[in-house]
Amino acid sequence: MSNSNFTNEETQVVHAGWRADPSTNSVAVPIHQTTSYQFNNAQHAEDLFALKELGNIYTRIMNPTCDVLEKRVAAFEGGVAALAVSSGQSASALAIQNIARNGDNIVSSTDIYGGTWNLFANTLKDQGIEVRFVDPSDPSAFIKASDNKTRAYFGETLPNPKLNIFPIEEVAKIGQKLGIPLILDNTAAPYICKPFQFGAAIIIHSTTKYIGGQGSAIGGIIVDSGKFDWEKFKDQQPALNNPDPSYHGVVWTEAVKPLGPIAYILKARTTLLRDLGSAMSPFNAFQFIQGIETLPLRIERQSQNAAKVVEFLKNNKNVSKVIYPNKTDKNKKYFNKKLYGNLIGFHIDKGYEACKTFIDKLKLFYHVANIGDVRSLAIHPSSTTHSQLSKEDQKKAGVFDNYIRLSVGIEHIDDIIDDLGNALNSI
Repeated sequence: MSNSNFTNEETQVVHAGWRADPSTNSVAVPIHQTTSYQFNNAQHAEDLFALKELGNIYTRIMNPTCDVLEKRVAAFEGGVAALAVSSGQSASALAIQNIARNGDNIVSSTDIYGGTWNLFANTLKDQGIEVRFVDPSDPSAFIKASDNKTRAYFGETLPNPKLNIFPIEEVAKIGQKLGIPLILDNTAAPYICKPFQFGAAIIIHSTTKYIGGQGSAIGGIIVDSGKFDWEKFKDQQPALNNPDPSYHGVVWTEAVKPLGPIAYILKARTTLLRDLGSAMSPFNAFQFIQGIETLPLRIERQSQNAAKVVEFLKNNKNVSKVIYPNKTDKNKKYFNKKLYGNLIGFHIDKGYEACKTFIDKLKLFYHVANIGDVRSLAIHPSSTTHSQLSKEDQKKAGVFDNYIRLSVGIEHIDDIIDDLGNALNSI
């Protein structure tokens, strides 16, 4: 039995998609560590492969443990279905590859994670998919960069590391008129922002981050809102409206009608996940299920701690600038819980070498390339996560030589501030 109809997020993260195992009455979701599944009979197998019925065929495509996670995240974000994959990077790539082919393009915000920038500027380019980067501070830039080959817009809700909230509603409305869906990476703002409410068509997460929360597993997930009208824009979205030779000529928008508005996510599952094999392991899905159950509590504590860290940094003589998304009217609109997350950026006056010294003097904060952990984390993006970018592209992404990014954990606030103060006073 599945309880997916709860409307409050704090309840959804605990109960959506699962009640108890029907054979054992186990309350915890089992780890279904299997490759394959017994078909009921020959007709059952044929129906599954023909998409007349949804069910388990092979764990590369679908797994019962992953299925619970998918249902839980879909319910939590307000979507109709989700697809668990092996990493956040995989989620970004598959979300684009699902609708864009050789010769097509997407328009992306410049304010994105360095790894995503490299994926878009180099790897997708090598695959024949052009990514056009525009400054999201002017939403009309997305229109100017669009043409009849533009298959998607892409942005990050809370860009890492720039931390300027993406204009979700404005860009989504532009895309809805042109037949171009907005794909939004909501990794840095789960619970505090609901992009589907503002018109986003697809949400992705690196489940490695806040959903997991423990720094123990790598994963990603793609969530389909079910609200974008793919069929209305046949020319702009040919991948979902033309016969697909990779799946015996199926037209996805037509094939899914008996199953619901899941053309996008079903195509991703039955073609890309099947062919590229970037499936989430059942054990990792189990880890993420444990993590998401406490997500609202962690976000609340981390946001509270972060707000106090911001005030401390503003009054430190070695800090020239503090970046935190808690002041603008736009942020109040999108972050209606009055929580602004745990990511903080700040500039150290003394520059590049002083930043590295600061990192080395931290004792409580971990120096790791991650965010969203229960532990407090710190990194110098210019020398690490964004080091592959040119200096020009680093600046576009909000990365400067004297910039430090913090991901504030759930530790006691006094210990967090003491560690930051000692490190800053040592430079």
